[in-house]
Amino acid sequence: MKPETALVSVYDKTGIVDFCSALNTSGVSIVSTGGTADVLADRGIEVTMVEEITGFTDLMDGRVKTLHTDIYAGILARRDSNDMEMLTQRGIRSIDMVVCNFYDPSLGLEKMDIGGPCMIRAAAKNWQDVAVVSHPSQYNRVADALPDLDEKLRMELAHEAVRRTAYYDASIAGQTDSDGFPELLVPPYHLEKTLRYGENPHQRGAFYRGAIGEPCVASAVKLQGKEISYNNILDANDAIECVKEFEEPTVVIMKHATPSGVASSRSLSDAWDAAYATDEYSPFGGVVAVNRDVDRALAEKMTQIFLEVVIAPGYTEAAREILEQKEKLRLLEIEGLDCVERRPSFMLRSVGGGLLVQDRDIKPFDPGEWRVMTEKEPTPDDIETMVFAAKCVKHVKSNAIVFAKGTHTVAIGGGQTSRVDASWIATKKGGANVKGAVMASDAFFPFRDAVDVAAKAGIRAIVQPGGSIRDGEVIKAADEHDIPMVFTDRRYFLH
Repeated sequence: MKPETALVSVYDKTGIVDFCSALNTSGVSIVSTGGTADVLADRGIEVTMVEEITGFTDLMDGRVKTLHTDIYAGILARRDSNDMEMLTQRGIRSIDMVVCNFYDPSLGLEKMDIGGPCMIRAAAKNWQDVAVVSHPSQYNRVADALPDLDEKLRMELAHEAVRRTAYYDASIAGQTDSDGFPELLVPPYHLEKTLRYGENPHQRGAFYRGAIGEPCVASAVKLQGKEISYNNILDANDAIECVKEFEEPTVVIMKHATPSGVASSRSLSDAWDAAYATDEYSPFGGVVAVNRDVDRALAEKMTQIFLEVVIAPGYTEAAREILEQKEKLRLLEIEGLDCVERRPSFMLRSVGGGLLVQDRDIKPFDPGEWRVMTEKEPTPDDIETMVFAAKCVKHVKSNAIVFAKGTHTVAIGGGQTSRVDASWIATKKGGANVKGAVMASDAFFPFRDAVDVAAKAGIRAIVQPGGSIRDGEVIKAADEHDIPMVFTDRRYFLH
């Protein structure tokens, strides 16, 4: 197919002059509208105004420009049918190419593009006879193929156009204040990058960017290091979401989607010492997230071991000089990670043939809502540590147990099929450090066995959701060991 006439009407004018010059060189005449026509004419490109085809000028301050039967007849006419005879009889000019992109979707419903998506869809419908160019990224590909655009290219462009109209509509559809789950969920995602592979080398992988409402893995800027991997992104996301729980300077060390150590302190350097001491084996090849700028002291400590990724709101010049020595270490910078205001949103998870959707869990921890269930009362210091431990256990794979002292973890057991196993693993990892620690559980204790295991290791207090049919038995165990136990009435399963 050799296009003779192109209708050009673009919001994003990036590259449009060079592309239209290429069209002219290939013998394609340009029909255009308003601002686009002005830009082209100013650069010496001959343009026929769309009004010369429709017979009327823009209406309602440009709200109606291309919505006209002559435009759509020119696009939709099938070249190998009687449609062309009809065009001739009515004096309608055929349109062989539509070059169009849409208004910014963030402008909302009131500024929603009407004519653009309509023309794009019409051209895509008639892809066998009309080429549709819906994004500046396609200009070079189309220009290189001129003057003859083959069937394969036209079909590719048509499918891309339909996806772009769907993405545009989905971007606007997502701007809703509804508290419920919509009947039709159409979240917009844009390909950010193709990854080296997926979770394993034999799987393909890619990262798609969605709406960004707060500092997150999608807003990260890579400052150095190897290409980010599928598993890096998963661990980075989990580390970021965990560190957002804390206002104090905090270090989260993440390994295989679960924390190996978490600590808050007056400085990141001290927090690193405590987080790393939780488990000195697991951080090898781990991902670290912090909520303050990385300084020299922290950089020197982190470079003593092999890490995959470091995430921070910023880095001092001295820290960068040290970290640059680890050429393969991926440094991610996330502006605003030091003062995040978490916002409600949906969490999406794919399953075979469907999608699970739930509210993001950002409800604040309020110990004033908790209930003391044992004869012995926790101290104010116990409560402070309980809050810290509960924030940590929320980000450990279920079944999950965290032992903490003050504002740092001393042992973590997670991802087990029974709670007593998670407790036993945590006591073995923590060893003597568990003595005097607070124990946090992500869900209720179905039996007293986990309490007995923890009591034998010397814990001083327990915080858990409660809600088991054997709560009485579990509370009795805590009383027998003279351990205060608090119910939060809130479960934190993480599958």
